[in-house]
Amino acid sequence: MVSWDPTTYAQFTAERSRPFDDLLARVDVAAPAAVVDLGCGDGALTATLARRWPSAAVHGVDSSPQMLERAAEHAAAAELAGRLTFAEGDLGDWKPDGRVDVLVTNAALQWVPGHLELLPRWVDALAPGGVLALQVPGNFAAPSHALMRQVAAEPRFVPHLDGVLRGVESVAQPATYAALLAGLGCSVDAWETTYVQILDPAGEHGDDAVLAWVSGTGLRPVLDALDAEPVLRRDFLDSYAELLRRAYPRRSWGTPMPFRRVFCVAVRQGGAA
Repeated sequence: MVSWDPTTYAQFTAERSRPFDDLLARVDVAAPAAVVDLGCGDGALTATLARRWPSAAVHGVDSSPQMLERAAEHAAAAELAGRLTFAEGDLGDWKPDGRVDVLVTNAALQWVPGHLELLPRWVDALAPGGVLALQVPGNFAAPSHALMRQVAAEPRFVPHLDGVLRGVESVAQPATYAALLAGLGCSVDAWETTYVQILDPAGEHGDDAVLAWVSGTGLRPVLDALDAEPVLRRDFLDSYAELLRRAYPRRSWGTPMPFRRVFCVAVRQGGAA
């Protein structure tokens, strides 16, 4: 299991929140009773669902105890008490207690090998007219990931990192999600967006803004695998950071980092959404 650091993850809250907001902007459900967020992380975005739909019971599921500890703070908010709940669980094993009106999974499925096989079960969990809204990063061919795999393939790191990192197979294309969900009887809206993220305009991370970004997400498996080898861990970070600086040079106004994301909103037919 990948370890997570809520503080590190939250360094780029605005950039990480925007795809979630863009995804939910395409979800047209007036007053759902049951909303589930699979891969809810620290619960900050899950709490926005509870505020958007004040009559809904909103439930978040995540595999990270560290993230869920932070999520509990959101559940304790006075206006959300009793309506916002969280539980530890594996997305691959999740089963609903009853019908779900809105099922959201945001930047989580890339961690689940074979996640396309889960979608039929999730659609079956939807009430008629219910919505499945998913977003996954589609940047596994980008330098941020390709260079990580390149360094991991160096002989000195292979004994520790062989098989730790996945590649472009981690997520599907928008058309693949659309075809699968349409075949399950859903009406589908699928698209992709490439955000040109301007990281760290204030320069707090110097030339290493992209390293700071991936340290909260894609680099976590490497950091975990090398945790018991501090010298090797430092060597990996030094080599990787140098390559990132060349691929994503800092400008006077920040570090531009193009980031492709894949979105799909599917409505189960059989009732009005």
